[in-house]
This record gives sequence, structure tokens and C-alpha cells, in this order.
Amino acid sequence: MKKGATQKSRQWNVKGALRMAGIFHFLHSCGSACLLPFLTLYFRHLGLNAAMIGIIMASKHLLALVWRPFSSVLSRKYDKRRTVIVGSLLSSALVVLTLLLFPSAVIQAESGRCNASQSDADPTALLATLEQLTTSQSNATVYSLNQTSLSKALLATLEETTTSQSNATVYSLNQTSLSAEQPFEVNTSVSQNWSARGLRSLKKEGLYTEFLGSLKAMDAQHQMFFLVLIVMVLWECMAAPLEWTADDGLYEYLDFVDATDRYGVVKVWKQLGAAFGNCAVGVLVTSLFCLTGTSVEFYSYTALMILTIPIAALLPIYLRKRDRLTSGGFKALQLVHGNSQAILCAITVVLMGMVTSAVSDFLLWQMQDCGATEIHMGISLALMHLSQAAFAPLSGHLSRFLKYHGWLLVLAVVILALQCLYYSFLWSPWAVIPAQLMAGFSTGALWWSVTSQSEDIATPGTEKTILRLFEALSLELGAAFGSLMAGFVVQKFGLMLLFQGAGVVLALWSSALAVLKWKIPRQRRINYSRLLATDTEVSESESDQEKDWLETAMEDDRGKITGQWKVK
Repeated sequence: MKKGATQKSRQWNVKGALRMAGIFHFLHSCGSACLLPFLTLYFRHLGLNAAMIGIIMASKHLLALVWRPFSSVLSRKYDKRRTVIVGSLLSSALVVLTLLLFPSAVIQAESGRCNASQSDADPTALLATLEQLTTSQSNATVYSLNQTSLSKALLATLEETTTSQSNATVYSLNQTSLSAEQPFEVNTSVSQNWSARGLRSLKKEGLYTEFLGSLKAMDAQHQMFFLVLIVMVLWECMAAPLEWTADDGLYEYLDFVDATDRYGVVKVWKQLGAAFGNCAVGVLVTSLFCLTGTSVEFYSYTALMILTIPIAALLPIYLRKRDRLTSGGFKALQLVHGNSQAILCAITVVLMGMVTSAVSDFLLWQMQDCGATEIHMGISLALMHLSQAAFAPLSGHLSRFLKYHGWLLVLAVVILALQCLYYSFLWSPWAVIPAQLMAGFSTGALWWSVTSQSEDIATPGTEKTILRLFEALSLELGAAFGSLMAGFVVQKFGLMLLFQGAGVVLALWSSALAVLKWKIPRQRRINYSRLLATDTEVSESESDQEKDWLETAMEDDRGKITGQWKVK
């Protein structure tokens, strides 16, 4: 009997299950943080413009919106959760490396990081010479120069030095014309809104004719856009099923042993893993940039995904076969639709998802234009995740101070609006830190309020489904619209107007949300778990009150009867 009891306790080891799940989510979040926040920067270096990047990121979110819940349900129905998790880790780790095979649409010329000791020529003299040679800045203008007008040292350092200033004319030497008796050509092309490291000259057309195959009819930029879009769609198909499948398996495992109240501990490990990944990859890329460039981000992601596979094989998952697809999502939609406060919450999470996606896609662009390197970006992103993790202990006190978690939702919108306005006026790489430290009171407060709203309207067994619905509305639907709109706004109006516009929209919505929250009455369903927790106390108090009432009534009746006998 003791041996069987011991085996059962080992089989349902809740502490061990949470520990293993924490390690899994820490490693997975760490790997994702090494690459995902920096993707838009990499696309910028490939030569894609803001509108193209917005379309790519929007496609990624829309695919996740459809494929993630569907794949999660299918893996549960056919008891293939562990297979899906391991397959997702391995395939996504390999597919993402395909992006490193694409040559940039323009040659990248780094300034101030790797070539400080490569040139002894005077940059001012070189620029002065080129300004005399350049009479216009139209694309693909060719100038013929006599070699005797420039020294050999000037020819060797010409291309390197002229790419050291942003928003300027970019020069590329035609090396085949450099001979003692023939003139050589300097091709110029104008590139607007490139970063300090992003000034590049166009590559030869012949290379792209061979490399891009059937897309050769397009220009190099659109060829690169469609190739990146195809790879990103394939990558999202591989990576999207992982998180929900792993979470569902762990949640049902804990639900089987009545320990779902401890499920929230895993979220802290996700934030800590993301913070560590952001900071680590920022330090590595900055240190090894002259040797590897930004490929460290991709290799770090791949290495951590593969390292997570053995942990996934030991991940606690409760397998329960389902013969048909569940309709929990439709029931969650009905519950949200039937509650006015929940509808306001849904609108808010969509709007917050749009703004958060725009910030995550283009904040690093703004930092890069202020002279930031990957170490500045990584540390600032890490502080954001740590701020969100630190908000959890403060959430209960702040909610009690505000009397109602709905006002915490209003506070989250106001803080994010202030963050966006602050981002539009960045003046140095480290200036972003104060705004990042406020993330706990914007994104952290948002999800704490959303969780409380889900508990208010949920019926038994639907709490997690309703929360998932809010997450899909914000992280996928809202993020898709936000990325798409942000890309076109940046392309047409610039980064500053993007952040200022987002801040103004959120400020207006926060005012409207506060008024509507005050006018609409709050509706709450009965939470049976809370009633069960307080049932004993309530029963004892009610029995005491009933006893006091009966004793008082009996004493009064006795007094009346005694008085009547005395009168007689």
C-alpha cells in the first residue's frame, strides 16, 4: 500500500511539474526574445521599407490568430501534444535560418563600429571632392571620372568613407573600370531614412537575376519582400502551435489534481526568460558585431529552441482524448457579448494591442536613429519585462486602492499613452529607460484587469477560455491591424508622428472609457469557488444569527405567558 502511494505521489508531483514547466517556458521565452523584437531591424537592413515590414508582421499575426487555436484543438483531440511541441521547436529553429541566406538588397556600409582603424584619409577632404563631382542626387546617375584626378589611396577609401553619414547620397564604385588607362564610374543612388549603419549602395542586377529566379521581373526590393513574406508565413506555421499546446497540457494536468491556482507561477518565468534573452543577445551582438553582424540573434534563437527539446520531452502534460471539437470559444464570445463591461474591455484590448504592436515593431527604429546599438535595445527591453513581472505583487494593493479593477484598465490606457508620447521625443539611446520602467503599469495592469474581468463574467470551466479570447483579440487581431497601419504611417509621415498619433488616440479613448465605466453598471456572476471558500464562515454566522433570533422570540413569549398567569 505504501509502495503504491509513493508511486502515485511521484506521478502527480505538482512541485516537480511546475518546476519543469518553469524551465521550459524560461528557455522558450529566452530564445524568442533573442530574435523576435529585433526582426524589424533585420528587415530594415535587408532594404525593406516600413510599409512592407508592416504587411509582413500583420500577416504573421493574422496567421497566428487562425492557426494557433485550431492546431491546439487538433493536438488535444488526437493526443499529439508532445509531438506538436517537439516538432514545433525543431522546425521553427531550422526554418528561421533561411532568412540568413538572403543577400541584402543593398550593400551595408557600417560606420563608426568596425572601420575606425581602416582609413587614414581625411573624410572631410573626400566628401569635399565628391560634392564637387556630384551635380544631382537622382537614382542611378553615372559619373565618369579620370583616374588621374584622384590618388590610389583616395580610390581605396572612397566608398567606405562616403557611407558614414545618414540621409545622404550613396556611392558605389565600379571596380571593373579601375585601370591605369581607362576612366572609372561612380554610381549614385539616393536613400532616405536609413540609419547610421544602414547606408548602402545597390548591388548589381545580374546577381539578383540568378538568385531570385522567377521573381527576376521585379525590382530587388520587391523580390526580397516576397521572399521574406514566404519564409515568415512558413515560420509562423511551425512556431504558432507551441505555446497554447504546452499551456493547455499543463493547465489540464494541474486541473486534474485541483492545483490550477498555481498555474500563474509559470507566467513569471516567461517574463524572466524574455528579460534574460533580450539582455544577453544585446550584449553578444554588440560585442561580436564586427565578426558576425546580427546573425548571432538567429543562431541564439535556434540554439535555445533545440536546447528546449529535451525539456519538452519531460514536460507535464495531461492527455485526454476528445472525440469532437469543443465549442468553448463560441460560449466565451456569448459571455463577452452579453456583458457591457466585457465589451468595453474587449474594445480596449484590441486598441491596446494595436498600439503595443506598433511600438514593438518600430521603437527600435526610433532608438537606432538616436544612435542606439543592440546593447541599448536589449537592456531597455529587459527592463520592460522585469517591470511587468514586478507589477504582480502590487496589483492587488493597487486594485483595492482604486476600489474596482475596471479603473485599473483606464490607468493602463493612460500610462501607455504617456509612453507613446515619450517615445516620440527620444534624444539619446538611454533616454528610453524611464518609459520602459512604466510598462508594468500599462501592459502589466492591462492583463491583470483583463484577468479579473474574465473571472467576473465566467461560468464554471470557462475562465481560461475567456482569457484566451481577450489574448487573441489583443495579441493577434489588434496586433495585425496595428502593424499594418503603423507601417504605412511610418512610410508616409515618419516615426515621430506614429508615436504621437498613438498617444493621442489612447488619451481620447481613456477619457471615453472612464465615462462609460462610470455610467454602465457592473455585472458579476456568482463565483462558486469563492463561495465554497467562505461557506463555513457564512454558515456559522447565519446559524448564530438564527439562534439569537429564536432565543429572543422564545424569551418574549415566555414573558408574555408568565404575565398573563400573574394577571389571572
